[in-house]
Formats: sequence, C-alpha cells, structure tokens
Amino acid sequence: MASSSSFVSNSQYRPRWKYVVFLSFRGLKNRGILTFQDDKRIEDGDSIPEELLKAIEVSQFAVVVFSKNFATSRWCLNELVKIIECKQEVNGQTVIPIFYDVDPSDVRNQSGEFAVPFSEYELKYRDDVEGMQKVKRWRTALTASANLKGRDIRGR
Repeated sequence: MASSSSFVSNSQYRPRWKYVVFLSFRGLKNRGILTFQDDKRIEDGDSIPEELLKAIEVSQFAVVVFSKNFATSRWCLNELVKIIECKQEVNGQTVIPIFYDVDPSDVRNQSGEFAVPFSEYELKYRDDVEGMQKVKRWRTALTASANLKGRDIRGR
C-alpha cells in the first residue's frame, strides 16, 4: 500500500489552464453564426478589460476567426496581439486560425479586405509614434497568425 504522502491531494492540484478555448471574432452574427459575446465589450476605444486579457492568458486554445471585417476592429486586433504574445511566451497556447470568407494571404499581407483598414490606421496614426507601433504590432500578429496551420472555410 502506498503512503498517503505519495499522492497529491485534489485541493492542491491547480490546472494550468482555466479555459479550454478563447474565441476571437468580428462580425459573425451578420453571417448567421451565433456566438457568445461579452456584454461588456464596447468598441469605443483601444483598451481591453483586464478580465479579457486574463481570459486569453488562461485559455489553452485560442480560435481566431478572420472575417472580412476583422481588421476594422481595433479591439480584435489588440486581442490578436495578446493571443500571439501568449503563444510565443511561456503560456504556449495553441492558436487555431479560421479564415472565414477571407484569403489567408490577405491576412498575412494585410491586402484585400485588410488593406483599407490598415491604410486608414496608418493615416490616422502617421504623426503618433505609439499609434504606429501599435499598427506594426497588429501587422506582425496578423502575419504570424496567417502563417499557422488553420482552416480555410471560404464559400462554406
């Protein structure tokens, strides 16, 4: 019989992940895809509530659904930056990109549907060093995401 000291009690066990999946998306409701949305999520600024950042950090998987209007949301772009940071750092989340009616190369290169919003961001932030750094982080995160193995579900 093994001694009780060789077992870890359930009260001491803390899983590495609080959530299995964090879903990041923009505009899917208009396409008939219903998803849970945080009611506190307000599109009036660039900041992400601390609770949302923490949810990203403690999620084992991040599923990012790239739609045609994803790049119009600074909120989604900021979420994506955090997701990619968590993937590359010690958290090591698995990121699964879903390309919903979007060409992955448009996400990777910020072309096609992604070109206009980025032209607007660069115009808006052209005299703002911090703003341009943010745009660069968005571009880097989009490129990194599109370079991951994901699912292309155009026309489905």
